[in-house]
This record gives sequence, C-alpha cells and structure tokens, in this order.
Amino acid sequence: MTASPKSRLMRFLPLILIAAGATAGWFLLGDFLSFETLRENREALVAFRDAHYLAMTFAFIAIYVLIVAFSLPGAAVATLTGGFLFGLFPGALFVVVAATMGASVIFLAAKWGLGDRLAARMDASGGLTRRIKEGIAENELSMLFLIRLVPVVPFFVANLLPALVGVRLSRYVFTTFFGIMPGSVVYTWVGAGLGEVFARGEVPNLSIIFEPAVLGPILGLCALATLPIVLNAVRGKKGL
Repeated sequence: MTASPKSRLMRFLPLILIAAGATAGWFLLGDFLSFETLRENREALVAFRDAHYLAMTFAFIAIYVLIVAFSLPGAAVATLTGGFLFGLFPGALFVVVAATMGASVIFLAAKWGLGDRLAARMDASGGLTRRIKEGIAENELSMLFLIRLVPVVPFFVANLLPALVGVRLSRYVFTTFFGIMPGSVVYTWVGAGLGEVFARGEVPNLSIIFEPAVLGPILGLCALATLPIVLNAVRGKKGL
C-alpha cells in the first residue's frame, strides 16, 4: 500500500523542521554563539547564575539541547560556558546530558523519517549493502562507541548514521552518553579555567584534546572499543 502525500509529509516533518531551524540558526546565530560573546557577557552570566542557579541550570541545558538538535554553530563555546558557569562538576554532567538529549532529537527525527524504512530495504537487499548493515549489527556497541570517541568523526554524522541502520534508541542513548563523556570532560575542564584566561586577555586552547596526554587515553578507549570487532573478525575467519 502506497503512503499518501500527507502521511509522507508528516513522516518527514521533523527532519524538515530541523533542517529549517539549522539553516536559520547558522545565518542568525553564527556570530552570536561565539567566544567573544561569552567574554563580553561573562559578568552578567555569573551574576544571574549566583542569583538564580536553578533557572540558569535549566536555561543552559535547554539552549545546549537546541544547539545540538539543530546542529547550530557554538557547541564548543557552549561546552566551555558549562565549565565556566558550573565548574568541571556538575558542568560536565550538564553538558553530557544536554548533548545526549539533543542528539536523540536528531536520531528520532531521522529514524522516523528514514531510518526504519532504509534499514528494512538494506535487509531486503543483497550484496555489499546488506553485508555493511550486518557488519555494523554484529559489532553495534563497539561501532557506536567508536564514532563517538574518535575526535575526527563529525558529531552530526555520528547522530544520523545509527538511525539509518536500524539502531535501537536505548543503545544509541547509552553509547552517546558515555561515548561523548571524555571529550566533554576535557572541554568543560578548559571552560572551568576561563576566568584566568579572561584575566590574561587570551583565548582558550581548544586543540588541547589533540595533545598526547589527553588524546592518548581517548585512543586507548578507542582501541578497547575496537577489540570486539577484531575478535569477531578473527572468529569469522576461523569459521571459514
């Protein structure tokens, strides 16, 4: 039975809204969500936090969710802001929770609009397409952790890809929450020291995540996530 134009529109409506919001956000907020904005408004933000801590917490989480859900520029600045306002803890926790919620919005929109149907077509097809999906399914948790841990994988890609291959929401949320934690902690830690950076008139060093002392442990986690994939490949060869 062919779906009606109205039902197809409703299916793609969340993706359309996200795309529209992302486009508008890039044009309207591209210059606003910046380090300079944070530096210029730091005293007002600190004063509001001290007077209304709970309201600031919910406002920060809500804004961060919107930034991630609409793939707006400024996620790194928002993470720094979390550290600046709330410290390493609970700042890192707020960042991870908000980023996971925002990523889940994209995941659900893509899964509703495309994911289940695309996954079904991949199952029905043969050849390379089906083998790729089966390979991901066999090592699902490891693959999901890897795309979160590897710093070079764009966050938007890591949000969309699992929805297109039929990953369950529970596994997606679990691996997103813990997979983004190392990087989020590093940037929140940098943000916690912004007071001294502002006092010196400098800008934060966001390339710190690529320094050996930081990147080494993250690559170690990547190697740990890769281990089940390697073991499954070895077992598969032995079974031939």
